[in-house]
Amino acid sequence: MNTYFITGIGTEVGKTIVSAIITEALEADYWKPIQAGELGYSDTHKVKNLISNKKTVFHPNSVELQTPMSPHAAAEIDGVKITSAKIKRPKTSNDLVIEGAGGLLVPISSKETIADLIKPSDKIILVSRHYLGSINHTLLTLEALKNRGLNIFGIIFNGEKNDSSEGVILKMTGVSCLGRIDDEPYFDKNVVKEYAEGFKNKLI
Repeated sequence: MNTYFITGIGTEVGKTIVSAIITEALEADYWKPIQAGELGYSDTHKVKNLISNKKTVFHPNSVELQTPMSPHAAAEIDGVKITSAKIKRPKTSNDLVIEGAGGLLVPISSKETIADLIKPSDKIILVSRHYLGSINHTLLTLEALKNRGLNIFGIIFNGEKNDSSEGVILKMTGVSCLGRIDDEPYFDKNVVKEYAEGFKNKLI
């Protein structure tokens, strides 16, 4: 059983779409440890609506917060204390896809970040999307992962292609590119399934 941890270089870079594609490709279980805001239509709901296979189990969030903001701040508003020790991974004999919240160093408290939820054995997939400053954000995230001795499985570029940006990131870091996801007009089960077929062999 492998665990894939999906993190991003920031918010709104495509972690949920990538999580859906990887989950579908592996027919893995899915788990989002911390959901902040959008509890009525959470990331778990979104991934569930994009999955075709019948094997995937969707595990409940460990922490659900009302306010769509950084977990540490949302937790303060809700009067909740989050620690990595309290967030227990679901037990499964299947592969597991874990989707982080925001970027790697988003605080979950005044002492810990999303990175503290990652185990050394996890296969980390970084989602990068091109915008002004995204090279810096990508390199900083990869450097933070390396400094923590964590297992960078690969990077997925999401959105409009940028050969210059992608080339320099891959050359400077030596990180494997697992593939890319285009700016599609929409994502539904069929689109996700098509991408999943393309990624399947790269995830073994």
